[in-house]
Amino acid sequence: MQDGRAPRIKNRAPAAIQVTAEQLLRDAQERQESQFRAPKQRVEDFEELHEYRGRKREEFEKRIRQTRSNIKEWLQYANWEASQGEYARSRSVFERALDVDPRSVQLWLSYTEMELKGRNVQHSRNLFDRAVTLLPRVDQLWYKYVYLEELLQNVPGARQVFERWMQWEPDDKAWQAYIKMEARYGEPDRASAIYERWIAVRPEPRNWVKWAKFEEERAKLDKAREVFQTALEFFGDGEEEVEKAQAVFSAFAKMETRLKEYERARVIYKFALSRIPRSKSAGLYAAYTKFEKQHGTRSTLETTVLGKRRIQYEDELAQDGHNYDAWFDYSRLEEGALRDGRDEGATPQEVEAAVGRVREVYERAVAHVPPGGQKRHWRRYIFLWLNYALFEEIETKDYARARQVYETAIGVVPHKQFTFAKLWLMFAKFEVRRLDLPAARKILGAAIGMCPKEALFKGYIQLELDLREFDRVRTLYEKYIEFDPSNSSAWVKYAELESQLEDFARTRAIFELGVTQQPLAMPEVLWKAYIDFEIEEGNREGARALYERLVALSGHWKVWIAYAEFEAAPIPVARELREEREEEEEEEETEMVPGDVERARQVFERGYADLRKQGLKDERAALLEVWKTFEEKNGTPEDVQKVQSKIPIVSARRVKASDGQEELVWDMVFPDDERESNPTSFQFLQMAHLWKKKQAEKAKADHSEGASHSTNDPEPPSVTGASTPSTEEQDTDMRDESSLSDVASSHGDD
Repeated sequence: MQDGRAPRIKNRAPAAIQVTAEQLLRDAQERQESQFRAPKQRVEDFEELHEYRGRKREEFEKRIRQTRSNIKEWLQYANWEASQGEYARSRSVFERALDVDPRSVQLWLSYTEMELKGRNVQHSRNLFDRAVTLLPRVDQLWYKYVYLEELLQNVPGARQVFERWMQWEPDDKAWQAYIKMEARYGEPDRASAIYERWIAVRPEPRNWVKWAKFEEERAKLDKAREVFQTALEFFGDGEEEVEKAQAVFSAFAKMETRLKEYERARVIYKFALSRIPRSKSAGLYAAYTKFEKQHGTRSTLETTVLGKRRIQYEDELAQDGHNYDAWFDYSRLEEGALRDGRDEGATPQEVEAAVGRVREVYERAVAHVPPGGQKRHWRRYIFLWLNYALFEEIETKDYARARQVYETAIGVVPHKQFTFAKLWLMFAKFEVRRLDLPAARKILGAAIGMCPKEALFKGYIQLELDLREFDRVRTLYEKYIEFDPSNSSAWVKYAELESQLEDFARTRAIFELGVTQQPLAMPEVLWKAYIDFEIEEGNREGARALYERLVALSGHWKVWIAYAEFEAAPIPVARELREEREEEEEEEETEMVPGDVERARQVFERGYADLRKQGLKDERAALLEVWKTFEEKNGTPEDVQKVQSKIPIVSARRVKASDGQEELVWDMVFPDDERESNPTSFQFLQMAHLWKKKQAEKAKADHSEGASHSTNDPEPPSVTGASTPSTEEQDTDMRDESSLSDVASSHGDD
């Protein structure tokens, strides 16, 4: 290996002799050396036994001299002596080990276990007594000691051991073990006294609950209530104390529920919940909700559910005060509670309290103004103000307060940077509902003057239209157009207004002024509306003049198509004639003036010539397709053939790319262009395509004739070479066509 890299393998061919993984494992197993095993030794007489014991003792003594602090060696030595029946020697070894490490719990346990195996009970008691005296904080020794006494049916002795243990104030498991022992031997009064001593040492809420539950299980209900009452007196009535004692309140209420004292349980729940903040009593609220679902009335259940949901929303808003979705849900919750209270016949004081809660939620919500000056952060926030104003207007009927909410919201929004048209419009509509039109107009006028916006103009115009104030609407449209003269929809709406008012001269003037604006957003909308207006008026000459101006201005192929279709389509008669005939004869159907197909054909030809002059191939092809459809519907076969002769032929040519490779590029060859540039090659290309078409028709006819013969004859006829072209002939045709296309395209490029 060089530089720590793997060696380079020159020959990667497989070896002549392959070795399997099974063979490798078998060889490795066979070559392993057998482990050393000590020979078995058989003792025949006492002399050999004495010699064996002496040798083992020398080994153990040597090992403990070398590793005196290793308790494992001492344990092996002592257990070996015990296995030989030498208990005196085993005790001696254990005692020597205790001199080395008297605080080894494993050593004490092994020592007592050895004595118990040898049925030396008194020795075990003495050892446990020494151990717990030396190590009173090791619970395992106490448990073993108590188990020994109880196993020997020495209940007073076990109780005495527990009493010694309890003087050291051990953990809760030790107290529970003492109580369980007394319960096993039918001493509930002693167990209750132990609970009392336990509470004195560790007055935790769970310990109080266990004591009360114990008293309930032994049917001492008064004693259980006394325990709970004592616990509540011990913890006190303060917020922190009640929060700490939630488990006691919950257990107390559940006990009363089990005893079917539902009113007692409800009072306990309400007492606790009234003193604990909502954000810290989720568990207690959940228990109270479950209680009301099982044993409460509809009103109490709804109140409980509302309280639980309030806690959830408060938790969410405590984490993020700008979570406006949570504020929306919170406000809907309070408004729903207000409506439900009214439906159920709540007292005026309760309704007023519910209204106060709704207002409090809205005031807290709108106080969280979005940071930064970006409008996207304000979109959800502004709806809080709108909902607040609608609540004051609809639910509380406090119109002065609703007006104040609107004014405050308008003052909060930075109108120099952005504004909200919905806020201004809803404020104005509020004043309209209060029958104060001057105030509504003043609000919208201030909005347009301070921060003009398209939605504000539209809303103000619609308001005046609903009021049928057409002069004001005209003024607003003029202001609208002055604000944004490039807005096509504004010009169209203004013209439509004048058309509805039957001031057609004014309508034409507006359209003329609009189409002359530069620049103009989406001018095609305005031109189309202008042309549709002239068509509706029955003014074909006016519409034709507009189309002429439009094609001169844009020259788009769609404009040419629309122009041609307009010339061919019928339009209504002039408005003056319609009105005169409507007065004379009441006809439901409008009389139409037919179109001029020849004029339409001329427009198609002009459009085709214009697009050809511009060199637009795709647009010419699209125009020809529409022209062909038009001639098929309105023209003669000669007209269709004339358009068909103009349709381009799609050909392929090979072009070298930048990397030197050839690519196949498809192109459209127009007969007009090819006839002018390469007349000879174009004639040849036409003949080739005509020949190909005839061949295809002939093959189709032969195929249909062969199919008819096969239907009439019982036996299938033999297939001749003239019936269907062979594969080689088809390939030859395809190659010929490809070569002709290449020739045509190459001539077209010259």
